Amino acid sequence: MAKTLIKNVKIVDGTGAPAYHGHLIIKEGKIESILKDLPSVHTLFDETINGEGYTVTPGFIDSHSHSDLMIFKEMFLKPKLRQGITTEVLGQDGVSVAPLPMQYVTDWRKNLAGLDGEHESFNWSFGDIKGYLTVIDNSHTTSNATYLIPHGNVRMAAMGFDNRKPTVSELDDMCGMVDEAMAIGCPGLSAGLIYTPGAFALEEELIELCKVVSRYDGVFVVHQRSEAGNIMASMEELFRIARASGVRLHISHFKLCGRQNWHLIGELLAKVDEGIEEGIEITFDMYPYTAGSTMLSAIIPPWGREGGTEIMLARLKDHIQKKKLIRDILSEGCEWDNFVEFAGTAGIYITDVGTTKNQWAVGKNLNDIGSKMGMGPVEAAFQLLIEENNHVSMVDFYGNEEHLERFISRDEGVVCTDGLLGGKAHPRVYGAFPRVIDQYVNKKSILTLEQAIHKMTGLPAKIFGLKKRGIIKEGYWADLVLLDEIGYRDTNSYESPHSYPEGLHMVMVNGHIIYDKEAWHLHDCGQLLLKEVEIPVC
Repeated sequence: MAKTLIKNVKIVDGTGAPAYHGHLIIKEGKIESILKDLPSVHTLFDETINGEGYTVTPGFIDSHSHSDLMIFKEMFLKPKLRQGITTEVLGQDGVSVAPLPMQYVTDWRKNLAGLDGEHESFNWSFGDIKGYLTVIDNSHTTSNATYLIPHGNVRMAAMGFDNRKPTVSELDDMCGMVDEAMAIGCPGLSAGLIYTPGAFALEEELIELCKVVSRYDGVFVVHQRSEAGNIMASMEELFRIARASGVRLHISHFKLCGRQNWHLIGELLAKVDEGIEEGIEITFDMYPYTAGSTMLSAIIPPWGREGGTEIMLARLKDHIQKKKLIRDILSEGCEWDNFVEFAGTAGIYITDVGTTKNQWAVGKNLNDIGSKMGMGPVEAAFQLLIEENNHVSMVDFYGNEEHLERFISRDEGVVCTDGLLGGKAHPRVYGAFPRVIDQYVNKKSILTLEQAIHKMTGLPAKIFGLKKRGIIKEGYWADLVLLDEIGYRDTNSYESPHSYPEGLHMVMVNGHIIYDKEAWHLHDCGQLLLKEVEIPVC
């Protein structure tokens, strides 16, 4: 493999330590040397990169990614790589691609479409997690990837879409699937406690699964049951799970939804401090925007999603059940996370649909769509879901900029995109990482550059057990980003989201230059990153 020199460069190494100047030698995909002085002029290099005026950092780790299907569809995940993201953490929100028994493929693909999109040519016959990981490992991708065990898939594989407690046998099956996946190196378990069928799980079930994860020193990555009015009770549930199982706790896209709940911010952060003081290992990820993005079907109450996607769509077509669903959604003080309650129908915008018929709806909010259809906004949302077979994504405005600043300044927070890659994407898909640098380092001085890079590299590598990643250190893999730290900024918006950042000079994955000077370079160099595990003695 080529030997590369990056000379005269400012090095921010991902540990949070102060930056320094030096020279990097890359060989066989790894950082061979970090030098204070340039090597002898007699040393031969296949390529020399003059880094003067630039900063080199470890490649960024997207700690919450929805590229589970797109990683096969595109060799270059350009919206991610052009931010400097070299590693994707897949399998999020308990809703992903594997395990997936054949009898559930048709229904599950419809369920997944609003979150991860569709991939018509993908072979869905891999079955279990090991089969899916084999497909990743054999794919011609330029990005690294690791895979969390999605609780919703595990539950579906063991007991379908039923809203009930698992039997002893079913819970044993679920624990067995988690144990098998942890043993081959998955970094942990993810759960989406607002999505079907994960929302039907009680904490006793989650405790037993997390006990398995804890034996491997894995992490429990969770979209908690409430991010709105019931968030304090939801946090208590997470703490009980962590306390009883001993698992490390990582909260997905940490936020506080809805103006009516913003007053809880101090109490929420005090609750995090309380858990840390107790000894619970807590981290979280966040994106630097006051709007989220997910599948439109998330607006439907949990009871409306029981039984799987086909049954849900049948309820939307049934006049009596549709009226009951709309009444529940428009009621106040819901015990479930009601997107319409905390974002409003004016604050929910459609970002993607599966067919050309309804492309007109992309970029419009539910009020405008309802007016166009001649019906109420919630009924119009139902009609879109019916016509698109659930393949509808949304952006929902729920948040507060002050909260983002308080979250990003905390030591336990890391950066993510949580990006859905289809349609008129949320701007975080193209701009989350540069926005953190531009807003919170350069403009507001909430973080130092070293702190921000640590949240994008070294800290997520530690959370997800990514060995020899996330830090610029001799012997570590050469996932590297070369950027102009002052000029590195996002250029997109909600209205025009598909715009690449400025100030990124080069991206290297496993020692291969993937992008530089507006050019892409073909290398089949991405790696499947699994933990090195010792099988625990039960």
